[in-house]
Amino acid sequence: MMSPNDRSILLAVGGGIAAYKSAVLCSRLVQAGHDLQIVMTASATEFVGKATFSALSGKPVQSDSFAHHSMPLGAHIECSEDVDLMIVAPATANLLAKFAAGIADDLLSTLYLQVACPVLLAPAMSASMWSKPAVQRNVEALRQDGCHLVGPESGWLSCRVKGEGRMSEPESIFDAATALLA
Repeated sequence: MMSPNDRSILLAVGGGIAAYKSAVLCSRLVQAGHDLQIVMTASATEFVGKATFSALSGKPVQSDSFAHHSMPLGAHIECSEDVDLMIVAPATANLLAKFAAGIADDLLSTLYLQVACPVLLAPAMSASMWSKPAVQRNVEALRQDGCHLVGPESGWLSCRVKGEGRMSEPESIFDAATALLA
């Protein structure tokens, strides 16, 4: 049973190798007593399986906008109800662009437009992608729209170089989420 301080969090997992860190974040949030709903992009499931997040959260993972059989109002409506915080980790360049432009062509991007709670983005991508003017314009637009960012950090990237673009560690994202919920 959750205490009054525990909150409902929507953890949205984008399609990047950093998705493995989101599994650790999921576990940490659940252990802290938060009610967690997981949404994954199709690309995210290529990096980490739904079964991992389902086992860690104790709930089914959503990824289909048209899961009519289980959500009569639509997944984007039912997954966004009574959510206190949306965390997007990893927030890929693709997701940042969709959010900044208001594109809603999958469950996660539609949920971004649907939620009425704070949104915490944890960007993750290569250093060359992170430094592109288009990505920086999207990040600035999202900040102006009220989104909160944690990271990215500099360090070893999956493209086997060091640079800025590494997703923040799960504990840093947890701390940023806790601060937003306080």
